[in-house]
Amino acid sequence: MTQSFTVGDLSVHRVIESEGPLFDPKVFFPTLTQEMLDENASWLKPNYIDPASGQLMLCVQSYIVRTPHHTILIDSCIGNHKPRPDFPFWDQMTSDRYEKGLAAAGVGFGDIDFVMCTHLHVDHIGWNTKLENGRWVPAFPKAKYLFGEQELAYWTEQERSDPGSQPWIVDSVLPVVEARRHQVVNSDYQLSDVVKLLPTPGHTVGHFSVQIGKPGADAIIAGDMVHSPLQVRYPELGMFVDYDTTQGIATRRNLFSRICDTPTLLCPAHFPSPSKGRLTRWGDGFRYNPV
Repeated sequence: MTQSFTVGDLSVHRVIESEGPLFDPKVFFPTLTQEMLDENASWLKPNYIDPASGQLMLCVQSYIVRTPHHTILIDSCIGNHKPRPDFPFWDQMTSDRYEKGLAAAGVGFGDIDFVMCTHLHVDHIGWNTKLENGRWVPAFPKAKYLFGEQELAYWTEQERSDPGSQPWIVDSVLPVVEARRHQVVNSDYQLSDVVKLLPTPGHTVGHFSVQIGKPGADAIIAGDMVHSPLQVRYPELGMFVDYDTTQGIATRRNLFSRICDTPTLLCPAHFPSPSKGRLTRWGDGFRYNPV
């Protein structure tokens, strides 16, 4: 299965760090019932729920977008050598899969012009930095890192008020700020006529998605505003670490209603491959149709 596709005149490449079963669905979505799972089992298995473990099938990936003027990386996954004791499956990783994925896309760390972080959770910022002579330094040496203003303020205050409570901020965000490689933006910032941010709050306080392309040939790289096609079918399903579940529900309903039955591609961070699809109506919810 190819990891590259086009959106109008833009090229997009998925860089996958990991993909497989992870998390019990009823833990991940606290209001999900067994009845809902049973009712949807025929289409959820095996692509979205692993039949053997019963866990959600989740991908951790970056999207690289090439425009005529820029090479942009959206979300930077988990990263190597990062202490993550609360997440044993991500603790002190030493995989070369991410670097090989970049190479397969035909880019190196020095080729990225912008790193866009849809939000500042642990699995979206890890490759922002790398360990060099015992220090965390920006991994993409010429890139400008775009952080949402509200998002950055919230997480840095969390770390300031309770030092050590947000280690991913300490090792993957603050070194970028200290190196002055960051740019603080509003969550509706527009980089160009084919790349703009969309406010999609709820999962975190200042979460944004990235819309690329032009009307009729566009895609929304959605970060974590939606985690699984289950949340497309049932937008009211909140995720267990949502900042504001009610706001997240409104965000999903609004966006899904707007792009339903249109050519717009939805490209979430964690949907399993091919990680892109279009939406159609399904009762009171929506159907994700991978393409």
